[in-house]
Amino acid sequence: MSRKPLVRECPPTTWYFRQPRYLRYMSREITSIFVGAYCVLLVVGLQRLAAGPAAWEGFLLALRSPASIVFQFLCLIAAVYHAATWFNATQKAMPLQIGEDFVPGNVISGAHYAVWILLSLVVMFFAGVF
Repeated sequence: MSRKPLVRECPPTTWYFRQPRYLRYMSREITSIFVGAYCVLLVVGLQRLAAGPAAWEGFLLALRSPASIVFQFLCLIAAVYHAATWFNATQKAMPLQIGEDFVPGNVISGAHYAVWILLSLVVMFFAGVF
């Protein structure tokens, strides 16, 4: 007697549209592509800086183009979304126990946001923003 094996239908490219949490997960993972692309842009900038003043000026000129500004804005939005979703997930990924009690999740996430704001202000201070 032969039985049919259980075969679950799972479309290989659209499985994450079934539930909103899957869609949020995939959108967070896709933001890493923008973060990686911006890292490549920074490495190219370092290479141009090492190549000399003319190459560096050309790189800075290319960064001022409208397409580059749109790309940088998209990378900023993706990085902020990526960081915010990770900070919200840390309360589940890294539960902190002090004695017998666990620290509330909103305190853990809030501490991450506070450090993020503090470090951003320090970087802006050293960059000469204020």
